[in-house]
Amino acid sequence: QVQLVESGGGLVQPGGSLRLSCAASGIISGVYVMSWYRQGPGKQRELVATINSGGGTNYVDSVKGRFTISRDYAKNTVFLQMNSLKPEDTAVYYCRHQTFYDYRQNLEGTWGQGTQVTVSS
Repeated sequence: QVQLVESGGGLVQPGGSLRLSCAASGIISGVYVMSWYRQGPGKQRELVATINSGGGTNYVDSVKGRFTISRDYAKNTVFLQMNSLKPEDTAVYYCRHQTFYDYRQNLEGTWGQGTQVTVSS
């Protein structure tokens, strides 16, 4: 059973940077997809970025060129580097793990507990 713990959130001024981490415990093997989602105040949860076991990445248009998703295989950790932050990036950010089967069947997989990011002057 995979467990996910996010960290790295906080308060940052517009234009600033943060790096979120998602540490996965348990066995992660085979083909999988790791994703970052966010849910802002009064908004629905949205997909921000994904990285698969082959290293392929995808981003929502609103963060392209500002956010970078990456992995540390040895530490079973996924990162989200967020630069040029804007007030509209304010949200709780969640990490998600899906096996290939979960992804293809649109199953929930495993979610972390979330970490708050607040962008404000």
